[in-house]
Amino acid sequence: MNRPRTLVAGIGNIFLGDDGFGVETARLLAARDLPDHVEVVDVGVRGVHLAYQLLDGYDTLVLLDATERGGTPGTLYVIEYDGPDGGDTAPAIDGHRMTPDAVLALLDTLCAGTGGQRPRRVLIVGCEPATVEEGIGLSRPVSDAVPEAARLVGELLRDDPAGLARVPAADTSTEGDNP
Repeated sequence: MNRPRTLVAGIGNIFLGDDGFGVETARLLAARDLPDHVEVVDVGVRGVHLAYQLLDGYDTLVLLDATERGGTPGTLYVIEYDGPDGGDTAPAIDGHRMTPDAVLALLDTLCAGTGGQRPRRVLIVGCEPATVEEGIGLSRPVSDAVPEAARLVGELLRDDPAGLARVPAADTSTEGDNP
């Protein structure tokens, strides 16, 4: 029996301030010793690439991304993704602006043609941004949240190594010690 595979993907645009949160967290995680069944990638703005990579067969997908939910900048969220919130789910093929909904919709289209399957579990580890204006570098609260986000992903992987259990339906939010 094959061991379940997990893909941890940092997404975001490093030229838009805190939108680079996912990329920075992926870089930190990639330097850590993780189980063999876990792969960490810096996807950046290449959403189409992510959809094609998922065709390789992963049981769990963890997306790392800046996530605006109205909290204090630097607040971390763990969100169980169970489908789009409504609206248009057709894959808008703009590889630089693909949301999780669009990536997974494209993956569904690709799977239909290849017989592949999407991951059974999709989690988003998000961080409330302070700014997503043009500029390189994270704000202090988001930069301070990166190590905590990496620790949180490590906990998720350690507590659920097979990647098959479900987290509670409600978001799990953590406030950092950020000013």
